[in-house]
Amino acid sequence: MMTKAELLKIVAGGENSGVEFKRDSLRPEQLAKEIVALANFRGGRVLLGVDDDGSISGIRRPGLERWLMDAVFGQVVHPMILPYYEEVAVEDDLRVAVVTVAQGVTKPYVVRSKGREDVYVRIGTASRLATLEQRAQLFATGGLVQADLLPVSGSELRDLSRERLADYLVTFLGYDEAPRNDDGWHAQLAALGFMTEGSDRPPACTVGGLALFGYRPRRLLRNAGVRWMCFKGKDKAYDAIDDQMIDGPLVGLWRVLAGGRQLVEKGLVERLMDAMRPFVGEETADMAKSFRRERQWHYPLEALREGVVNAVAHRDWTRNGDVEVVRYADRVEVTSPGAMQNGMTVAKMVAGQRVPRNMLISDVLRDYGYADARGMGVRTKIIPLMRAQNGAEPEFEATPDYLKLTLRRAAA
Repeated sequence: MMTKAELLKIVAGGENSGVEFKRDSLRPEQLAKEIVALANFRGGRVLLGVDDDGSISGIRRPGLERWLMDAVFGQVVHPMILPYYEEVAVEDDLRVAVVTVAQGVTKPYVVRSKGREDVYVRIGTASRLATLEQRAQLFATGGLVQADLLPVSGSELRDLSRERLADYLVTFLGYDEAPRNDDGWHAQLAALGFMTEGSDRPPACTVGGLALFGYRPRRLLRNAGVRWMCFKGKDKAYDAIDDQMIDGPLVGLWRVLAGGRQLVEKGLVERLMDAMRPFVGEETADMAKSFRRERQWHYPLEALREGVVNAVAHRDWTRNGDVEVVRYADRVEVTSPGAMQNGMTVAKMVAGQRVPRNMLISDVLRDYGYADARGMGVRTKIIPLMRAQNGAEPEFEATPDYLKLTLRRAAA
């Protein structure tokens, strides 16, 4: 239970992105607007019986809790939210109701009123109608839209590498051979989710199809690829040692040659790792038996690779930002656009819970061995490898806009 002292401290702090003051004389849809906005953000509290200026007027509505649960949460707020309700006595005849709402896991939450479904988001101390972009992000975060299955405007079959696709169909899906004509390709790729097909529009590549198998994904999908940067010091500067946008399909090109199945053209992950290698290690002074200087890595390469794969596999495709990998003098940061999905938290991820965002992309990357088959690369690779080599824990920062992984270099 909240104490009087705790309540007064919250009131003294004023309204913010997680605290809203209201009188209890408002209409159900007015209160629902604040509840929905908080649930669509990070959760928070509505204090009923407190004016906007922080003065405490107290609750006056008879049967407030029942009204709240029946008229607001039972009829206007959707999907269902179960709040925590409590009343705190300020004086003998003056009480404040505290309605606590956790961050929602089935976003977006809406206010149903007068035949409409309105989505609200929290921006500072205000609850506002969500823009189209914000609605799309909430749908993706809540798992109601699988963004990697959305069509990419202007794309077509010729934007995909049929050789890569044929290898995938035969090697991993057990096909005897690839389709022999365009109609066959369209039908098969639409069935697999790599293309969409409708009677009212020409076939188009999906986000997942283009990101995985497209020749130059960024030509049509501007948030594909990875921005790689390297700086001499501990902060970003104008004079980067290396700065490039790496484009290309996530999947490498494999062929069956005399020595067996071999990688003949690298995918995005391999190309990024090649760009990083000169800057994440150094040659030792000692010679190996082969009279070559050995290379000492500042970070476990497998941990770096796993961090990169996670970033591209689970990024939010409804956001326009790029996946970024930045090397500083003392650390590497891997940033993936978008909030964590479906109520996922850093603690749950570290513990081993798995909630993939882009199922199509994740499945294909696992088939090729890019991603951990169990979906637990953070727990089984990144954490133990960093502990063993650098004696450091990987650091995770989750915000509404991105998830950032930081790998610290071992102290010299």
